[in-house]
Amino acid sequence: MAKLMNADHRTNWLLASLEAADFAALEPHLELVDLSRGQVLYEPGDPLRYAYFPHFAVVSLVNMMEDGGTVEVALFGRGGVLGRALVTREAFGRYIVQIAGTASRIPTERLEEVRTARPKLRQLLQRYGEVLLAQTFQILSCNAVHPVEARCCRWILMAQDQADQEVLPLTHEFLAEMLGVQRSTVSVVTRTLQTAGLIRQRRGGIIVLDRAGLEETTCECYDKIRRLYQRLLPGADAAQTPSGEPIPDRS
Repeated sequence: MAKLMNADHRTNWLLASLEAADFAALEPHLELVDLSRGQVLYEPGDPLRYAYFPHFAVVSLVNMMEDGGTVEVALFGRGGVLGRALVTREAFGRYIVQIAGTASRIPTERLEEVRTARPKLRQLLQRYGEVLLAQTFQILSCNAVHPVEARCCRWILMAQDQADQEVLPLTHEFLAEMLGVQRSTVSVVTRTLQTAGLIRQRRGGIIVLDRAGLEETTCECYDKIRRLYQRLLPGADAAQTPSGEPIPDRS
């Protein structure tokens, strides 16, 4: 409850990047909510009644397979918005909270009313939709062709960017579900990363020790996804590293 009382709508990078008049039009309709780990916001086919702007919560969109397996196709955190703020009217997968935290939510109808009246808000959400589509494309490509170690590093880095927590509550079982691999495979990978001094594992969580080392170990996809934010959403801080420094040019 204390976290909710101290929460600020503009902790979300998209809301923070809005001009004062656009934010003022949205603010009366925004509600602060707590999102708990494991909470399912939407199941496949559910109508998207609210748009959520996470603060430090992290939400995954996962595709549910007939055999019970799951594969992550998108990740939402303080750099984005999930729900019908974009195009779809119903959920195509399961939206599940992976890291607990607060969020600002708004009824879909209210958001659509404000978006219609505020061209710059409409443009921002359109650009974010482009980022999300490109991110999904990159994640699907990554899952198809890159080794598990690189993909695991990508997920840890993306989660740290969005959650800004010292200890990421990531279990081997959870990472296995997100990466679409066996739990034993994740155990081997995280043990290798710990031996290399990149992370430290503790019960139910992972601490990043060497972020630069993780960035060297991960694949190209992490950098591509970060640069998408930088190029398409230059007014938002989602294109910055957790330290607040601009992304270094690696070209």
